[in-house]
Amino acid sequence: MSRRRPWVVGVSGASGTPYAAAVLRALLAAGEAVDLVVSRASRLTLLDETGIAFRDAHWREDLRRWLSRGADGTPDAFEVPSGVADVTHWAAGDLAAGPSSGSYPTKGMLIVPASTACVAGVALGLSKDLLQRAASVTLKERRRLVVAVRETPLNGQTLRHLVTLDEAGAVVLPASPAFYAGATHIQDLVDFVAGRALDAAGVPHKLYRRWEGELGGDRDRGTA
Repeated sequence: MSRRRPWVVGVSGASGTPYAAAVLRALLAAGEAVDLVVSRASRLTLLDETGIAFRDAHWREDLRRWLSRGADGTPDAFEVPSGVADVTHWAAGDLAAGPSSGSYPTKGMLIVPASTACVAGVALGLSKDLLQRAASVTLKERRRLVVAVRETPLNGQTLRHLVTLDEAGAVVLPASPAFYAGATHIQDLVDFVAGRALDAAGVPHKLYRRWEGELGGDRDRGTA
């Protein structure tokens, strides 16, 4: 029997919890194992953006509600993948958790969305919580780390931190939606960013229509 090797998904306090939900749904739909770390700050953002309180004692129920919600706030917009039953949740304050050690086998980590505070903490190696520690471990073990930074404008200090992460081997992926794929709904823009994050991680998905070299092709086909 093969040993479980999950993707660690870290959710920081930046605005953009729909991005995290889209990434999680796609990972589970692809049959990937997931270890989830939700920072304390991100719980406030999640509550503000969705009305969902992410509670340690009821995290699986809250996760299902979150993943079923559309980016426009529509409840039950998505069927929750069956793989959600196998998600492992680690509390952000648990520095003895599996992902805090390099000997814990993972495929890599995605931080979606990544706040500038999170970016700084990882770039400086602060490891002030499990999210930052897991990211530092991912870098030192030379595993894939995708950092979907969500902030604008970016000041010089943050830009320097992002360069540090790039030089350390991380993929710096600004949460910048594109419009060439024929987006007609907010969910299309969210799914584009989530899909690009998964592209960087090497995980197959069908979240957006890829560019095929035909100007206006999606508009001509009337696709969403």
